[in-house]
Amino acid sequence: MATKIRLQRGGRKARPIYSIVVADSRAKRDGRFIEKLGTYNPNTNPATIDLNFDSALSWVMKGAQPTDTARAILSYRGVMMKKHLLEGVRKGALTEEQAEAKFEAWTNEKESKIQNKVESLANAVEKSKSDRLAAEAEVNKARVAAIAAANAPEAPAEASEETAEEATEEVAAEAEEATEEVAAEAEEAPAEESAE
Repeated sequence: MATKIRLQRGGRKARPIYSIVVADSRAKRDGRFIEKLGTYNPNTNPATIDLNFDSALSWVMKGAQPTDTARAILSYRGVMMKKHLLEGVRKGALTEEQAEAKFEAWTNEKESKIQNKVESLANAVEKSKSDRLAAEAEVNKARVAAIAAANAPEAPAEASEETAEEATEEVAAEAEEATEEVAAEAEEAPAEESAE
């Protein structure tokens, strides 16, 4: 019986979640399977992969053929690297200790890359949020200035210049207070979300 490691589709329309399974190559895509190895969720960034490493490695070593996508997932999690090293040990190219050391180094490097990506995505979200708040504050200042200019009474030229300057200063002070309040609310909102 030819066995394949492949994905079974689940989830809802336009939001798939896949199960990674070992199945007979003649079985339907979402049909019977021999063993479920894990899940793959491409909807998150980076994609969430939950995999039973030992079981997947044992099936690959027995000769189960992964599909292209399943091979990419197994490579991402290190199953194919471990298989490669175990083949080298079996052929006598390296010792088991050397293979474990190489696999540990590869795993650490991979985890650091994933962590860096997660941190960069989080930083990008924070930066875009702060940029939006700054742009909103500028728009609010412009609105307050426009309203103050529209509501200013008509007066003699000299007096109007002085009152216009005073009004502009008052509007600027009010805009700064509004901006500080918006920034304070924005800082409190993520803290409340994280507390939940």
